[in-house]
Amino acid sequence: MPARPVAPALRRNRRDADRRFGIRLFGSAAVAAVAAVLFGLLLVLVESGWHPLRRLDAGAARWLNRTALDHPAWTGTLRFLSDVVWDPVTLRAAVAVLTLWLLHRRAWRLAAWSAVTAVAGGLTGLLVKVVVERARPALPEPVAQAPGFSFPSGHAMTATTSFAILLLVLLPMVRRRLRPLFWAVAAVSVLGVGFTRIALGVHWFSDVVGGWTLGLAVVALTGWSFEAWRADAGLGRSEVAEGLEPELSGDDAEPEDPGPGPGPGPGPGPAR
Repeated sequence: MPARPVAPALRRNRRDADRRFGIRLFGSAAVAAVAAVLFGLLLVLVESGWHPLRRLDAGAARWLNRTALDHPAWTGTLRFLSDVVWDPVTLRAAVAVLTLWLLHRRAWRLAAWSAVTAVAGGLTGLLVKVVVERARPALPEPVAQAPGFSFPSGHAMTATTSFAILLLVLLPMVRRRLRPLFWAVAAVSVLGVGFTRIALGVHWFSDVVGGWTLGLAVVALTGWSFEAWRADAGLGRSEVAEGLEPELSGDDAEPEDPGPGPGPGPGPGPAR
């Protein structure tokens, strides 16, 4: 009968999808572990005043400060990028708007993940700053000032978590050929934030690296939890490799379980 060959194909597709899902789940846990270890190591080096790290921090700060003093127009551009375009308030507002849109789409799980990741990142960074109490760079001729403690960089950490949230939510709705462009914009922005903070003399190099690694650890941990949540809900089967919730895209999402019969069943509805 025509329907007989469908069952083996469906089982094979499910096994392939489950294997990919398992790889993603393991990958998230591995990234979280590596990022946490790297951040812990950097924290120990900062707290102990490891001489090579202090020399690297001081050298980068002095060199970039001299460059900023010699190029005031360039410094103004850095201030605009750091204080307006990539400011934590701007990025958190973008994530808040995204979360409200997800609630409007009834993507409850994804909205919760977005909000929890953003809030957890902010609170974790603030807690570490208070515990470490590292002073900001004190340069002879500073070109910018910033309040509070220095380690880790709140700008760098917020950029990491915010752009990760935007990417992991929106990628399923972006055409595949355009996804590398979105990744490139996010990477340039995250790296650019760190560069501006060091160049303006308000953070040490190690502050920025600490913000990146801690932000990555937070995103990987919450992403791992979200992937485990999807597994428990039976939503791990999809051909879409990028993004956390393929169901946001009706075009790319694959039906989770077509069921027996001569043809595939209906595709998944809106994200839940």
